Amino acid sequence: MTKLSVNINKIATLRNARGGETPSVTEAAVKIQEFGGQGITIHPRPDERHITRKDVYDLKPLVTTEFNIEGNPHRSFIDMVLEVKPEQVTLVPDADDAITSNAGWDTRKHLDFLTEIIAEFKNAGIRTSIFLDPLPELVEYAAKTGADRIELYTEAYAKDYLTNKEQAIKPYYDTAVAATEFGLGINAGHDLSLENLKYFADTIPNLLEVSIGHALVSEALYMGLENTVQAYLKRLATW
Repeated sequence: MTKLSVNINKIATLRNARGGETPSVTEAAVKIQEFGGQGITIHPRPDERHITRKDVYDLKPLVTTEFNIEGNPHRSFIDMVLEVKPEQVTLVPDADDAITSNAGWDTRKHLDFLTEIIAEFKNAGIRTSIFLDPLPELVEYAAKTGADRIELYTEAYAKDYLTNKEQAIKPYYDTAVAATEFGLGINAGHDLSLENLKYFADTIPNLLEVSIGHALVSEALYMGLENTVQAYLKRLATW
């Protein structure tokens, strides 16, 4: 069964809009795990517009499943991850002013840069994942960096799912096959939702984990957080 890691950035966004501690990102993380979530994902950015550095440290002792920290590997981010030591770090090449992640790595162009950074994380015992567009030709270079996994950037799939889901998923399938051949684990995330998740999870081979935040938190406004987490888990179930 593919694991569900819930990205709680949007809960921090709502908290920061008013100030104070409501809603609490730490309480949300605890509840999500109680409701069956198999991981907590955060994506701290330099301007702290949602997850803050304090949140990162506050969450560490409370995440008993899998802690996944995403981000652009600036030196300050690297040092924080090495200190916190989550189970997984996901490297994302987002600009500091990006509203949300909008591209994967060019692993050919940035091979040396990624290799050096990933070595630091692996020496600390942290699993590494590279955010990647669905381009099979980049998988070989992702493997050369020493990464453990890739995370497929699924915005294009989500955008085209309703018009032609077979065509939308093909580059992701091809990239996943290539990743398996090179011994890389496969994660996925960005704009996956209750509507499009099951087809993706059923079609992509060796999908280990999905990281879902915006859609899940939005759907929880109508369905409640526990019901929404359970609904996502059902989409991922293979029985």
